[in-house]
Amino acid sequence: MDTQRVLDLFHIITTIPRESGHEGPITAWLQQWAAEHSLKCKTDPTGNVLIIREASKGRENVPTIVLQSHQDMVCEKIEGSAHDFSKDPIDYVIEDGWMIAKETTLGADDGIGIAASLALLESPLEMGRVEALFTISEETGMDGAEALESGFFDGMTLINLDSEDEGQLFIGCAGGVNTEAECTFPVSSQDKGSCEVQISISGAIGGHSGDDINKERVNAVQQLARLLYSLPDGWRLVSFTGGGKPNAIAREARAVVSVADPEAVCGHVSEFGRILSAEFHTTDPGVMLSCSSSDSAESALSSADSRLFAGCLMSHPHGVIAMSQDIKGLVETSSNLASVRMPSAGVFVVRSSQRSSVMSARDMAAAMVRAHMELIGARVEHLLPYPGWTPNMDSHILKVCVESYRRLFGEDPLVLAIHAGLECGLFLEKFPDLDMISFGPTLRGVHAPGERLELASMDRFVQLLTDVVCNFK
Repeated sequence: MDTQRVLDLFHIITTIPRESGHEGPITAWLQQWAAEHSLKCKTDPTGNVLIIREASKGRENVPTIVLQSHQDMVCEKIEGSAHDFSKDPIDYVIEDGWMIAKETTLGADDGIGIAASLALLESPLEMGRVEALFTISEETGMDGAEALESGFFDGMTLINLDSEDEGQLFIGCAGGVNTEAECTFPVSSQDKGSCEVQISISGAIGGHSGDDINKERVNAVQQLARLLYSLPDGWRLVSFTGGGKPNAIAREARAVVSVADPEAVCGHVSEFGRILSAEFHTTDPGVMLSCSSSDSAESALSSADSRLFAGCLMSHPHGVIAMSQDIKGLVETSSNLASVRMPSAGVFVVRSSQRSSVMSARDMAAAMVRAHMELIGARVEHLLPYPGWTPNMDSHILKVCVESYRRLFGEDPLVLAIHAGLECGLFLEKFPDLDMISFGPTLRGVHAPGERLELASMDRFVQLLTDVVCNFK
């Protein structure tokens, strides 16, 4: 197979809706693709798809390889975008060697993995038996991996195609859990003579809550709370919303506050904007604040409760909690303050995610968030926990991939663990004897608008995958 065929297949995939939890169109397309290529295909009740290519003549005794990727994508877009992920194709451009979706996520995470698997399945190359596994809802809870039943696939060697740095082979990943806290405050009528203003933060870079959590980027929710907490006493909170998916760093947030002197508040916002720009001039050069009048609201939190909630968000655990004691430079444990939603007046739902390569540390981070939120009377629950993947330095597929990379490119790849969550942890829990590795091309800005794929990295990724599968023993 060649890189262009992978990119052609990926282009088709970008036209198919596949938001997490709504993978029906991509599932149906995979089934149709298998039928058109006369390949055996089966789908489990959850929606996981397995497409099988039998071994080439003379390669029947080669152990089966499972190529694994996930069907869904994170659907994020810039504020004001009219893009509808339920029907619109992803609009991307090619600039300076990168494929970029400027207003939305690109979905190369993990559409490129899907495309590479299909390109290999349809190629005339000789190889052993290959099973291509396409799971569902990886981004929101690894539902597909969680629901896999014994016997759905036969191979005992699995290549996960959901990594984002060419030249790096991943043999371990973090486990994680989402935390949801619901806070309820009494509301009362507005003060006589007060005015409402809306304060917004936008233009932050955001990013993946695992891969990018150590890059010290703006968290819009936390920084907006910091701004509110710094306002002179007397303001009252009408509303607060911001952020998006649990596995994405919050890029935007907005609050409406009731104040006696809107001009003074907007002046304070302007000054805070200068502070924020100075602090994050490298990581988030486009971050900006705005202050404008808002429609009058009937009710708001008390001044004391407004300050309490803002202080809670400002001090919410976010960022790196601990670095690995075993692997230099690897984030071990982190927390991401992901979003705030307001289903009704005085009710706020705060979502966050915690990750760690040490499960006791993951649980500790989640407990920290629970304790923090319970201090203001929030009802807290932990959702969708998933395990990490412990590295195996004696892995056969690792040795094969290292030798292949060295032979192809004349240099050694980096062998690492990743702070992001991969389905490999769940696979290992269900299939303890599975031998696994993860690799992929170079992606940047995943889980955020502006996600991009480095085209130059695709050639090496495709060569490595082809060489490993076709020469596997």
